[in-house]
Amino acid sequence: MTGAGYAALAVLVLLLPAAGFLLGRRAARTARPSDIGTPVEHATFETLHTASLAAPPLRAGLTEESARKAARRLRSLLGTDALCLTDRDRVLVWDGEGEHHGRRVMERVRGLLDSARGTAFTSECDDIDCPLRWAVAVPLTVDHRVLGTLVAYAPRESAVLARAAGEVARWVCVQLELAELDRSRTRLIEAEIRALRAQISPHFIFNSLAAIASFVRTDPQKARELLLEFADFTRYSFRSNGDFTTLADELHSIDQYLALVRARFGERLSVTLQVAPEVLPVALPFLCLQPLVENAVKHGLEGAVTPPRTAGPGRPARTSTRITIRALDAGSEAEVVIEDDGAGMDPERLRHILRGEGGRSAGIGLLNVDERLRQVYGDDYGLVIETGIGAGMKITVRLPKYRAGVHGS
Repeated sequence: MTGAGYAALAVLVLLLPAAGFLLGRRAARTARPSDIGTPVEHATFETLHTASLAAPPLRAGLTEESARKAARRLRSLLGTDALCLTDRDRVLVWDGEGEHHGRRVMERVRGLLDSARGTAFTSECDDIDCPLRWAVAVPLTVDHRVLGTLVAYAPRESAVLARAAGEVARWVCVQLELAELDRSRTRLIEAEIRALRAQISPHFIFNSLAAIASFVRTDPQKARELLLEFADFTRYSFRSNGDFTTLADELHSIDQYLALVRARFGERLSVTLQVAPEVLPVALPFLCLQPLVENAVKHGLEGAVTPPRTAGPGRPARTSTRITIRALDAGSEAEVVIEDDGAGMDPERLRHILRGEGGRSAGIGLLNVDERLRQVYGDDYGLVIETGIGAGMKITVRLPKYRAGVHGS
């Protein structure tokens, strides 16, 4: 079963008690001719549908806005007269009748916030017409931390409502935990991008500036062009907005990087670029392809020049390399291939690197990009690498043309 399948099953298991309560509240209603299935099946479907509508706001965490958007759906799940969501300090939202009860909610749940145990209490109200006479409060916990409470109100004590409220609160906690994971994932991606930026070699920066300086007297126009390329490249690499970019912007930055490398190595670097215009707007994780090209330069050109790499006994040392970059249209996907004819790598060492076993500095770019692709698109979209000692390296990246939540900035 896939992760999505387990998630769906978990939601069903958590909410079946709520479905039973909902069915009990609505059993007296006359079924419409258009209803399909048994009353139990219909109530289960309605419960899951309502839960699916309540989930997106909660995935943003427990805030006043998310509580306001989710409260009515949660009250519908319980079929209760009123529902209240709080954080640790205040009432975030009241949905339903008897809003005047909200003024005393925090007094009632104060002990619950410290003990993390649910409680039921009789509603104290001077309004004889108020239907709210009993309530059950359940803590909302993530990683053993109480973030707030869910409080359901009813006209009379109900063991069924108490159980259903507990199950719905557990489901809310799952959504809040997923929200925490989303935030952790965002922080992880930001840390990984910072690691990639830190990997931009000081030697590369020094050598680029040295190459630019060498043209200042002999070819001032060339020096000016290279300086602009350097400024644009560093501006893009250290930009602060957005986790994603477009293939067009990433390839443009790569072209600037290669222009600076060519200024240093001249004809010893040969680059072939083949790009299908249809894939230029495709979005992808920021700094996803650039480290792969830097890897091709490092293990191809720089490894071949300093020191020269011999091809074997009696064969001349290679002092140049060829890098090919192709961005092709592959139906619902874009396929990017980065290939060099450099020193290559032992496949076993590559496997260690992609498992994170290569040490702190070994292959950080390859591991970083592979992990981020899998985080964004799933395990089917990791790097495909073909290599061998002395055989160069070919890296293939597949990018869906459209994926929800992935858009260039």
